[in-house]
Amino acid sequence: MTPLGAAVRGLLAGAAGTLAMDVLLYLRYRRGGGEQGFVPFESSASVHDWRNAPVPAQIGRRVVEGLLQRPLPDRLARPVGNLTHWTYGTVGGVPYGLVAGSTPRPRIAFGLPFGATVWMTGYLVLPPTGLYKPIEDYDRTTLAKDLTAHLVYGLTAATVFALLTPTRHRFRP
Repeated sequence: MTPLGAAVRGLLAGAAGTLAMDVLLYLRYRRGGGEQGFVPFESSASVHDWRNAPVPAQIGRRVVEGLLQRPLPDRLARPVGNLTHWTYGTVGGVPYGLVAGSTPRPRIAFGLPFGATVWMTGYLVLPPTGLYKPIEDYDRTTLAKDLTAHLVYGLTAATVFALLTPTRHRFRP
């Protein structure tokens, strides 16, 4: 497998992992009494302005406003959030693909440390931005739910990457 092949497989694996994580979050939402269908839930149909926009939207907003040096209108909160969420989850598969693709044989178990690393990165990077509280300010239940969702992301990405990998594939970085 070439590095480019590993990166492309990583992109596909990251997209699959993002979808799996979102399905888990949706099932939790429904179990908690949520009534929206999957597509409105997944596409953040209830987001109409920046005040109610989730963290991915806020990150995308900061990046775009920093580049353009002007505020984004409220009508872009939903699409910016969706684009940021899916881009981060999909592109996050690239480094995974490069690392897993450089091993003699990618294993599904590689998804556990990958998912845990993605989870922990959020709690390291986002508190200084003011978008997350410090990790110690969250209760165990919240952290466990977030961690398990990211483990599903990692395990799904690792599974898809392994399924897309030819049996003889080693490349040298």
